[in-house]
Amino acid sequence: MIDKATPSPTIQALEFYSGIGGLHLALKRSNVNSTVVRAFDWDQTACNVYESNFGQNTVSKVDIATLTPQYLSGFNANLWLLSPACQPYTVLNPNAKGASDPRAQSFLRLITQVLPEMRIMGSHPQYILVENVAGFETSTTRTLLLSTLRSLNYAMQELLLTPLQFGVPNSRLRYYLLAKGQPLKFAYAPRDDKRVWRCIPGRCDRCANLKSPIDSQTFHESINITEIKLYLDHDCLNEARYYIPDKVLVKWGRLFDIVLPSSKRTCCFTRGYTQLVERSGSILQLNEELDTTTTFNKFLSAHGNGDDNAVRILDPLKLRYFTPTELLRLFDFEGSSCCERNERSFIWPDTVTTKAKYRLIGNSVNVRVVVELLNYLLG
Repeated sequence: MIDKATPSPTIQALEFYSGIGGLHLALKRSNVNSTVVRAFDWDQTACNVYESNFGQNTVSKVDIATLTPQYLSGFNANLWLLSPACQPYTVLNPNAKGASDPRAQSFLRLITQVLPEMRIMGSHPQYILVENVAGFETSTTRTLLLSTLRSLNYAMQELLLTPLQFGVPNSRLRYYLLAKGQPLKFAYAPRDDKRVWRCIPGRCDRCANLKSPIDSQTFHESINITEIKLYLDHDCLNEARYYIPDKVLVKWGRLFDIVLPSSKRTCCFTRGYTQLVERSGSILQLNEELDTTTTFNKFLSAHGNGDDNAVRILDPLKLRYFTPTELLRLFDFEGSSCCERNERSFIWPDTVTTKAKYRLIGNSVNVRVVVELLNYLLG
């Protein structure tokens, strides 16, 4: 079980939309003495994984829309951690409806109704962290979130960050909102600051005023990003179950984002990894000696000429999916180095399928990024 000994906590947190516990784990690894007093999620599988890693009676399977101010006040929590559903805001969902999406309603109720009532009761949290998909910053939900927090006298900062900024080879650009209740304030921005920061303020002067996405290739040339090979599970390098099926390669192979072990970047992994092709995550080419484009051109030519065995041309590339454990490392649930792997061991209950693991990881957060944000917010 993932744990560490800490002195008596000074921060007590509630974790909403807790998933497999990425926000909980980030809080444990932060520099602040803290504890998660209760987590909430509707997904039974996610709750089972959460309990396996953080103990029994730590998470409640509940519809968050039913939580009342009176019930939440009983936890005396001074920090809220929230990672609400991203489907209403993601560019991968062509029918995204923002605040009108049913999946956005529990979060809107929590922020616009429950939180103001708790403020009247004097039991509102002193700190808030919200995580969501890039695109949330243009949504009507975000507008309602900001207006509510502003009316409750919270100081706020918004950020768009990617793990690449912290040396992790994954371009998972995400939206974050940090809030502090009055009289607290942020040291590096005025209280009415309305910009969306592309770095943690005070940590990187170069990127504070960038207008393009922070994960641009030119910006990261100067950042020491780790090669993907450090995150690979060498016991699974040649396991057939992770190889791309022939029918997928024939129909969709040319659309994959293919990376090498020596690469320093992977695309954002989503809950549809291994089920979808475009924009669901990178796949790995184990053979670095072959040129990917040349090999695929040969395959496409042979296939176009009616060669039924053309897909065999792709075999030498050794294309496969990342394993769930490798994704856990990229999301910083598991350590990357051998030493860290011995210290950290994320637990999957035996009943969780491989498909469910990919879904749950894709729904989670990058722990490394959130650790840095919590150290900034609570420091």
